[in-house]
Amino acid sequence: MKTRSSARGEPRRLGNAALLALMLCSVVALSLIRGRFAPIGDAIKSEDDAAAAALSVSKAAVNVDTGDSADEAAAEAAAEEKEKEEVQPKPADSSGSGSGGSAAKPVCYETSRRSDTCEAAGDVRVVGSTQTVYVDSLDREWKTKPYCRKHDNFALAHVKEWSLKPLPSGAAPQCTVNSSATAFVLSTGGFTGNPFHDYTDVLIPAFITAHPLRGEVQFLVSSYKSWWMNRYIQIFQQMSRHEVVDIDADDEVRCYRSVVVGATFHRELGVDASKSPPGYSTADFRKMLRDAFGLERATATPSGDRWDIRRRPRLLIISRRPSRGRAFMNERAMADMAASLGFDVRIGEPDTSTDTSKFARLVNSCDVMVGVHGAGLTNMVFLPAGAVVVQVVPYGRLEWLARNTFAEPSAGMEVHYLEYVVQLDETTLSEQYPSDHPVLRDPMAIHKQGWNALKTTYLDKQNVRPHLGRLKNTFLQALKMLPHGRDD
Repeated sequence: MKTRSSARGEPRRLGNAALLALMLCSVVALSLIRGRFAPIGDAIKSEDDAAAAALSVSKAAVNVDTGDSADEAAAEAAAEEKEKEEVQPKPADSSGSGSGGSAAKPVCYETSRRSDTCEAAGDVRVVGSTQTVYVDSLDREWKTKPYCRKHDNFALAHVKEWSLKPLPSGAAPQCTVNSSATAFVLSTGGFTGNPFHDYTDVLIPAFITAHPLRGEVQFLVSSYKSWWMNRYIQIFQQMSRHEVVDIDADDEVRCYRSVVVGATFHRELGVDASKSPPGYSTADFRKMLRDAFGLERATATPSGDRWDIRRRPRLLIISRRPSRGRAFMNERAMADMAASLGFDVRIGEPDTSTDTSKFARLVNSCDVMVGVHGAGLTNMVFLPAGAVVVQVVPYGRLEWLARNTFAEPSAGMEVHYLEYVVQLDETTLSEQYPSDHPVLRDPMAIHKQGWNALKTTYLDKQNVRPHLGRLKNTFLQALKMLPHGRDD
């Protein structure tokens, strides 16, 4: 029995020892596996992180490089996002050589979705007849078109290209005119001649760029138009103490210490103070306009004299000829109705022959300005703060266009904004098309045909006849926004 019992206990002891040995071997094996393979796991993780980072950089690069070729809707949607404080380099021109320096800010860079700007300092020599700027500090060539509509190929077709090149060591052009000012090259090609584009594409961007230079800037204007410059010369004289140069026709070699080629765009008809280092804004631009044209009223405050006619609020109707489209067909009746409400009514029709200073003074004397959507409403830049602009939006689902062009800029100008949307029975289109035509029944179908179809149909061929009752309510609303008639 004992022997039997002794025989059964011996295998049990041997089994326990084997189990302990197996556990010990497992611990050792696991330690070896961990020591050998854990570094590989870390390396794989690091490689994955690097690949993800590279993919992120690649995507960012694609966004920068293909941004200009994106469709208009995508570009506008992207523009609504807060732009990065760090500027993005402009893609290098294929004719350039060298890197241009990887650590320093590029000579030419994107300042907004609409503008590229080039900046350089040193020995700067401008040869306007060839649209070339030579700079001794450059090590490669850069090219740009100095007009704030870089996404619009049609506009840029009317803008000359400028080159910034390294100053040649042997045959450098010799200076014939020297200046201590900063040279500022910009173009008045593109869509200039239309007041909205004059201010949005040229004048306000020029102010944004030149204002920090405090007058020590010389405008070198490419695609110069004498009639255009005569219209706005007072503005340029406010921004600079130096003469404006028709640079394409200039035979001089003009030498400077620094140069800027291309202005900076912020927004339609406005200055974004958050993007301006000194914090200047649209209000500063409007003050500059008042100084340029001798405008007396900074605010829409009435005269303190109760018997002064200026205690009556003045309303300006922006008139258009019916042949141009978007004209008021009952303009006289509108004026009579406004007068019955107590307005001192004026009617003005600005065009290319209008004296800008004279019309600016008329607008500045007014408290309310009303007009159908169009370039004439750009004159709101001259209204005093606290005034009211009434935009009459033509029939055709054009509220988005009205909002982008004049509604949104009004806030920066400190001007109240009201909108009157034309209904089907107020448009002359109802006299041109049958009632079941898509132009009247489905405006969005016309929108889908593209900008040219939309413009031709709803902007060029349409005149309006606002209901006097509806318009009266709008004018009464405007009247309530003004300080006129209140007791002092």
